[in-house]
Amino acid sequence: MSDAHDPGSSPGRGQGPEGTPPAPGGPGTAQGTAAGRVARKVASAVLIVLTCILVPVALLTTWVHDIVLDNDRYVSTVAPLATDPAVQDAAVHRITEAVAVHVDGQQVAGDIATWLESQGLPPRAGDALKNLGPQLNSAVDQAVTKVATRVVQSDVFAKVWTDANRAAHNAVVHALTGKGRGSVGVSGGTVTLDVGEAVEQVKKQLVDAGLSPAKYIPTVNKQLVLFHSDELAKARKGARLLDALGNWLPVIVVLIGVGGVLLARGRRRALARTALGAAFACLVVAVALIVARDYYLDHLPPEVQSKAAASAIFDTLVRFLRVSLRTAIVLGVVIALGAYFIGPGRLPVAVRGRSESTADATARWAADHHIRTGRAGEWAQSYRRAITLATLLIVALVFALWNHPTVLTVLLLVLVLLAVLALLALLAASGRAEAEGQPSAPGPPGQETA
Repeated sequence: MSDAHDPGSSPGRGQGPEGTPPAPGGPGTAQGTAAGRVARKVASAVLIVLTCILVPVALLTTWVHDIVLDNDRYVSTVAPLATDPAVQDAAVHRITEAVAVHVDGQQVAGDIATWLESQGLPPRAGDALKNLGPQLNSAVDQAVTKVATRVVQSDVFAKVWTDANRAAHNAVVHALTGKGRGSVGVSGGTVTLDVGEAVEQVKKQLVDAGLSPAKYIPTVNKQLVLFHSDELAKARKGARLLDALGNWLPVIVVLIGVGGVLLARGRRRALARTALGAAFACLVVAVALIVARDYYLDHLPPEVQSKAAASAIFDTLVRFLRVSLRTAIVLGVVIALGAYFIGPGRLPVAVRGRSESTADATARWAADHHIRTGRAGEWAQSYRRAITLATLLIVALVFALWNHPTVLTVLLLVLVLLAVLALLALLAASGRAEAEGQPSAPGPPGQETA
């Protein structure tokens, strides 16, 4: 049998038709490409999921770093509480309680009756005078409450509140990080504010009003409970971590999200999913914050005597966090909608087509009325894609540099972006209309123009 190969036989394994190496698209390369695609897909999915989880964590970090642990911003946040009716009522109650402890109408009436009896007052009259103790207590309480209310509703208490909170901020930091100390007391999970200075103001006004026994009221340190949580001690470790991360975590989260989108095969779809996933995560945290608020107010300890004041203080302290969560939700929805409307779907194509036809019709109307854009229209038509990308980057940069953006910030930037894109579409349409209206350049001599 001849050793010659049959001309029709297939080439050897691993060789081409003439013994050449396998083509780049061969089975080995296909397996490597498939493995690479799977790896990129998995890496993209992991990064996108991590981004969605970390977005609300980054917002919490910013809240702790910028509000809770920053003296000026903390004071400006809690300053309006001095005029909150619930907080004022709680302060009046605590101040009145502090004064009432040291003004005993029954004792005062008994002392007066005993002295008068020693001077010859009949016993029956002395007994009648002693029975005036409750009425004296009521009169004193009414007077103290009236004066305390006047003090609390004046600028005096607003200044006391602001100054005390500014000095007390170190103790709030101590409550969360274990560092610092101030006029606010931190015991276990309770944060209190000393209203002793306000008591002194009430004492002075009572003496000035003619209630001389008030001058015997000793200096007191009456505490107004600002916040209480049994989990405060456990939160210290988390606060230290969040403070250490500071403002870096939001940047890291953005970089992780960009990496996940760039590794995805369908980047537009990955961007939409990332934005919606982050928005949903923020929505979950916002709902959890509502549940936590209700749970906290339903389980107030006896030290917190005013539920309304506790509610006002809680809402004020987490206001920035709530606004940030709402902003992130709206921003995520806007980004997802933007990614959808630049896609190949039937509705996006129809919307873009309608917009272009409207711009073309407007440009033709302008040309008929001798309204021309000249070089600006030609430039917009030639560099429209680059201008659109630059506009998006500028809007994103403005949002990133905006100090504490809100939902209104997002809507404002979206309106600006849409206005710029609409103007760009009109300029580009005008450029096309003017180009179509120019006569064709004449060909070489001896040739007819097609």
